[in-house]
Amino acid sequence: MPLVVNALDHLVINVRDVEVSAAWYQRVLGMARKDFDPGAGKARRVSVSFGDQKINLRPLSADKIEWFTAEHDAAGAQDLCFLTTSTPDEVVHHLKSCGVDVELGPVAKQGARGVLASVYCRDPDGSLIEIASYSKQAE
Repeated sequence: MPLVVNALDHLVINVRDVEVSAAWYQRVLGMARKDFDPGAGKARRVSVSFGDQKINLRPLSADKIEWFTAEHDAAGAQDLCFLTTSTPDEVVHHLKSCGVDVELGPVAKQGARGVLASVYCRDPDGSLIEIASYSKQAE
């Protein structure tokens, strides 16, 4: 029987400053911060969560032995797409009200389930953040 992957539980992004990144994801994207103890005397970890998913924020300064992680690490190298029920105009207005520059959009892009209406910005490390919604026809 072949392996079938059916969901994403969490992902890890490398950041220069965990506190700055956690605050940005909370303020701009409405995510909830969670601090947790990984045990075995390791440093506390920080994640941000939304829905049933979470993003672990890995400081670039973290030791690769302490964090079992990807072979190559760099802050600002992510390209993430988050879904919203807000309209593209509401997303643009919200980003501007948070002092976040809109890099592109609204534009039509291809998503996993069809056409997305996407607005792009960047997080504090420069990662590309896409905030998108499916039209009623695409759902």
